[in-house]
Amino acid sequence: GSRLNILVGHRAKPAVPFGGLYRIIDFSLSNVMNSGLTRVGVLTQYKPLSLMRHIQTGEAWDFTGRTRGIKILPPRTGEKDSDWYKGTADAIRQNIDFIRDNQSEQVVILSGDHIYQMDFDDMISYHREKNAGVTIGMMVVPKSEIHQFGAGIVDDENRIIDWEEKPKEPRTNLASMGIYVFDTEYLLKALSGDREEIDFGMHIIPRAIEEKQVYAYPFYGYWRDVGTIQSYWDANMDVLRADSGISPEEWGIRPNTEADGRAMDRAPARFVQGCTVQSSMISAGSVIEGTVLNSVLSPGVIVRKGAVVRDSVILEDAVIEAGAEVDLVVCDKRVHIGEGAVVGHGDEEAKKMSNQEYPTHLYSGITLIGKEVLVPEKMRIGRNCIIRPGKKGRDERVFPAELKHGGIF
Repeated sequence: GSRLNILVGHRAKPAVPFGGLYRIIDFSLSNVMNSGLTRVGVLTQYKPLSLMRHIQTGEAWDFTGRTRGIKILPPRTGEKDSDWYKGTADAIRQNIDFIRDNQSEQVVILSGDHIYQMDFDDMISYHREKNAGVTIGMMVVPKSEIHQFGAGIVDDENRIIDWEEKPKEPRTNLASMGIYVFDTEYLLKALSGDREEIDFGMHIIPRAIEEKQVYAYPFYGYWRDVGTIQSYWDANMDVLRADSGISPEEWGIRPNTEADGRAMDRAPARFVQGCTVQSSMISAGSVIEGTVLNSVLSPGVIVRKGAVVRDSVILEDAVIEAGAEVDLVVCDKRVHIGEGAVVGHGDEEAKKMSNQEYPTHLYSGITLIGKEVLVPEKMRIGRNCIIRPGKKGRDERVFPAELKHGGIF
């Protein structure tokens, strides 16, 4: 998840807050819960603490009880034949004992960092009807984007007859969603072979096509990999649009409202007389005295009188002081924007001035403010900028008066 930049500096990508009340992984866990699956392993590696605190016992998704459970499965470091997870298949291989200890006919494998809703019961039924060894969730994407995905070439019955992993010159626009149903017996056999086969898309799936029947399970709903700042911002904005296809409430997505020891289901949001709110999501515990336009606010955000928040994603307990302006910004938790500060100033030309250090991360005008940053009064921050977590602005010798477009501090 490194393309999410400072948002994943201290947390795993699936633990990044999303859509006001949720974390990214809530979508995968809720899909599993709503599909009636009862034994879940979460394979985590990089900066797992926030993810572990969020999942806790799994009670938020009903993964507790004699016949239900969820386990965090970190790499088996220290063993002779194991190391950090080298790839998706290697991660499953290191946890074969979890699969063997929870006997099943099929195993569902999915990513924990996508925004979507799917009934895995239907996919499993489809898999059984086709008498498949492997079934892969797939959807049509523009050919200009297929280079980011595994791509399947199918026959008239949706059987996959050829596979291209992140093709530069694609023969198809049918992309893998990273969601698999395996027959358990075949999965164990596939993973017992060459340990150099570490990735599903690169190694396991091409071999499965030669050995077993592999089918594409067509998906037509909303799905987004929020692996970049741009796609993360886009998906948050989709939450605000009635016609976007994303609806966490209707999908039955369940958050953990008590994670990190700070309740997220706080008192209702308060809208002070004279405030303006348009096309926005305002979470519980927020207080709006100023103006909020086309933005997503997590619990506990305060927007003071005369402040303006526009086209932005503001995470938990941030404070936007009086007269401040926040435009096209992603603010992490507990950020404090001082009085009269302007974060995200600049015209359309300024939006094209990519970040100097991370030009592929920030290039459309979005500015990132890290966790617990204190932006001083009247400071001006341009487009495509980054303020690293923990920067405090009380000492004027530390903070510049202005951070120009594309800057990083």
